[in-house]
Amino acid sequence: MAAAQIFLVTPRSAEPAAFPAVLGAVFAAADIAALLVRRHERSEADYRALVGAVLPVAQDAGCAVLVEDDAALARALGADGVHVSGNFRAIRDALAAVKPDLIVGAGPARTRHEAMTIGELGVDYIFFGDLDQPADAPAREMGAWWSETFEVPAVLSGAAGEDAAGCEFLALGEGFWAGGEPPAVLAARAASALETA
Repeated sequence: MAAAQIFLVTPRSAEPAAFPAVLGAVFAAADIAALLVRRHERSEADYRALVGAVLPVAQDAGCAVLVEDDAALARALGADGVHVSGNFRAIRDALAAVKPDLIVGAGPARTRHEAMTIGELGVDYIFFGDLDQPADAPAREMGAWWSETFEVPAVLSGAAGEDAAGCEFLALGEGFWAGGEPPAVLAARAASALETA
């Protein structure tokens, strides 16, 4: 089985002026498959500015950039896709709006039934665990079950140095950026751990 890939999730502290440089160092240290730009409590203008600032840095590194819950904005800014954290209707709406041109992922899936329903909608991946923090034991178990049973790729939230429990992607969120070591160091460690898992 191929090693899991890293899926980064931006922190609350990300700002358009300073964050691209931090991100650039991470991309220089490790291959990153995807970057989910979280909206958190940002205004429309602030969120648009953040996405616009990280897009060229990430895409130049071969990393897919995903906008949170706004398919129209993803298309308008040239992002690679949208991550939908809302209900089934929101997922259907995003799929109708941007597929097959852009990636559509969804989650977190909180139950097996919810995961199966999301998977049947035709998404490109399903997220297991909290978007900002490492997954708890039940979410890890559910991600492992999904990966063993279904073909739609799974993203599992975790921490640098953890394995991905058989999932195709390991998501690194708030704790990754707030750790005591530079994110680039953690990214290299995470990539190394995934390769040997």
